[in-house]
Amino acid sequence: MRELDLKTTVDLLNSIMEFELAGVVRYTHYSLMVTGPNRIPIVDFFKAQATESLAHAQQVGEILTGLEGHPSLRIAPIEESFRHSVEDILKESISHEKKALDLYKALLGAVTDASIYLEEFARTMISQEEMHGLEMRKMLRDFSGL
Repeated sequence: MRELDLKTTVDLLNSIMEFELAGVVRYTHYSLMVTGPNRIPIVDFFKAQATESLAHAQQVGEILTGLEGHPSLRIAPIEESFRHSVEDILKESISHEKKALDLYKALLGAVTDASIYLEEFARTMISQEEMHGLEMRKMLRDFSGL
């Protein structure tokens, strides 16, 4: 086992927390903007994504404070495309999930062989983010023929 690089780990966790909090805002916004005949299940899907992003941010915050870090009060920047078709929203969501996946992979790289708990946490989150991406790609198929 190597020693955990506390500063790098705390910095990554803060970036993840900021990104997950941005996800709360993003997915809440999407849930409000969906229109059309399939609105209800899609709204429910995005509300669930917002709730899950908040749970992830809280979990990361607990880990941060456990490592004697200080959770950020910021959220990551959120770009507004002003395109609100379900297809556009799903494409933006896939991009968001990819960025989250990259952050969790960076965390995994930073903690491998230094903390089994943090490794397992990162792997679990990577798995969840990959599943979200797959689910959204399935949802997008009817729109783009993917």
